[in-house]
Amino acid sequence: MIAYVPVSEAAGTFTESYYGSNFFYKVYVPSNYVAGTKVPLMVMLHGCLQNPNDFAAGTRMNALAEEKKFIVLYPEMNIFANPNRCWNWFYDYNQHRGLGEPAIIKGMVDQVKAKYSVDNARVYVAGLSAGAGMSVIMGATYPDVFSGVGVSAGVEYNAANTAFGGISAMSYGGIDPRTAGWNAYYEMGSYKRRMPVVVFQGTSDTIVNPINASQVIAQWAKTNDLVDDGLENDSVKNVAGLTTAGSVNGRSYTKYVYHDKYGSSLLEYWKVNGMAHAWSGGSTAGTYTDPAGPDASRIMWDFFTTH
Repeated sequence: MIAYVPVSEAAGTFTESYYGSNFFYKVYVPSNYVAGTKVPLMVMLHGCLQNPNDFAAGTRMNALAEEKKFIVLYPEMNIFANPNRCWNWFYDYNQHRGLGEPAIIKGMVDQVKAKYSVDNARVYVAGLSAGAGMSVIMGATYPDVFSGVGVSAGVEYNAANTAFGGISAMSYGGIDPRTAGWNAYYEMGSYKRRMPVVVFQGTSDTIVNPINASQVIAQWAKTNDLVDDGLENDSVKNVAGLTTAGSVNGRSYTKYVYHDKYGSSLLEYWKVNGMAHAWSGGSTAGTYTDPAGPDASRIMWDFFTTH
């Protein structure tokens, strides 16, 4: 049984709801929320062996929501569907619109929208590890719902189609990113649109090989290249147009920015040197966090709101 970590942000409300089929979710609503005034919605997908309280405490996303005035939805993986509470991103039936876990997460978003005043143009999804893999899937299956994707130690779309394939992808990388890019483009279908994506990856991650971060960027560069006219013509190149380096609390990082043909930033990759399998800049109140390094929660939020 996973212990529920207390969440310190008491100003707002953090409540649990039952979705159905043994799935639950929690929602944080900031204290300054006013019904009738539309606010953004951030969907946070936890990793294996985690739950909403744990993930909220580790990412400090509720505190950021209180500061920036947005609602946070934390879907909780059904322990009966995966005993380690991993989102089953590696099965094909969980990689398509209207099916499996993507449909469940989309249904939770709909329930939150029905209860609160949410700005449909500012709904974002981010996750860690298995949750990051599912966040990529949500961007491909529901591009009409999500306006940005955050990936922390995740994998590309369609990286695997079996549990064994999932383990292999985590260890060695997934399928050819060009093929994965086409697959995501086809999955978007008539809902296709450019998808801003920000990726965080630790260079010392022994659970998800850092090659996966490069594949996520390459996949989304190809998908976004195809979205404008269906052609591979490098309208979005898998080549960073801007590279900067820095350090936070002794943890160095390199930031890569990828632009579209108009020179606008569309993808970001934050490579955090020496970080293991963790949420960068997180709190030790939650699991799988690294207090050093750039603050992934704030950076993702800033990235989304500027796109």
